[in-house]
Amino acid sequence: MARTVVVVGGGYGGSLVAKSLDDVADVVLIDPREAFVNAAASLRALTRPDWAPNAFFSFESLLEHGRVVRDSAVSVAPAGVTLASGEQVDADYLVLATGSGYAYPAKPRSTSTSIAAQLDDLRETHKELSGAGRVLIVGAGPVGLELAGEITQVWPDKHVVVVDKSEELLPGFLPEVRAGLRHQLDELGIDVRLGTELTALPAPEAGRAHSFAVTTTEGDEIAADIWFHAFGVRVNTGYLTDGRLTQLTAQATIPVTGRLNVRGYDHVYALGDIAALPDPKMASYAMAQAEAVVANVRAQLAGDPPCTVYLPTPERRILLPLGTHAGVGQLPTTAGPVAATLDTVYERKGADLFTARFAARFGNVRGPDDH
Repeated sequence: MARTVVVVGGGYGGSLVAKSLDDVADVVLIDPREAFVNAAASLRALTRPDWAPNAFFSFESLLEHGRVVRDSAVSVAPAGVTLASGEQVDADYLVLATGSGYAYPAKPRSTSTSIAAQLDDLRETHKELSGAGRVLIVGAGPVGLELAGEITQVWPDKHVVVVDKSEELLPGFLPEVRAGLRHQLDELGIDVRLGTELTALPAPEAGRAHSFAVTTTEGDEIAADIWFHAFGVRVNTGYLTDGRLTQLTAQATIPVTGRLNVRGYDHVYALGDIAALPDPKMASYAMAQAEAVVANVRAQLAGDPPCTVYLPTPERRILLPLGTHAGVGQLPTTAGPVAATLDTVYERKGADLFTARFAARFGNVRGPDDH
């Protein structure tokens, strides 16, 4: 009789685990959404509504043998998961991959779980944005900068201001990557103001067109017609606060072993943003961790000891497109990290924001016109 593997969360790591174990186990994927959302594509989906469907992949096409339960976990114990509906899902193996929350539009609104509702949100915000001449983005991390790049490509005449309390762009990355980024932002006319904060967030709701003015801690006034929230990651581990499975860290993450087991259990795993690891909270790291979990669970299902150890890499990597014609990156090599060429940034991410990769995972075929 097939063993049951329950995967909680169908994001970058969770969907990979579910897909990879579908041929050797009875896989149950739990997620409240109708579809996997390629968050890397969300910002382009906002600025180009005709392209927006490329960001969504229905869970219906992910598994050939297993099943998807469209619900949320409210509690997890060693033997299984309790859902918001009250249903109990028993598990021989558990994989927790619920990721993190981030402000819309980088990730969908939590209340919009269907593809139709998420597309409606993006179309509505696109309409608000299209009529705004001045745009304020609060947060100069990768999300804020990518959003600025996508907006500038579609509307080069908009005045885009990005504000962040950090003193530098991409701290911790190579000097040439940071310098190249600053140069390209200047070329695009994006006004980036670092080392300063707003004395208060704008009064209008984020993503709604309504003229306003704010003041920075340096005393500068910024006038804009719309603003976007591009900071603050929140790990999704609220369903574990009852302590039935484990005690969370002070950062609300899950303590894991080198094999990515939740400490104290050899049949429960955690990966991605919710795992207490030094990795950045980025999709590429979650998918690398997912591959280690898959190797260990497959070994256990075959009656072998799990021996794959996940080693967090000290080297930072990033691909940061600014629309399809600009961007920077940093990639690891055997000789150490190197700056990526613009062609590499375009080919690996900027052209289609990983659409083709996830079309393959979900069994969909997307033609070149969809990119």
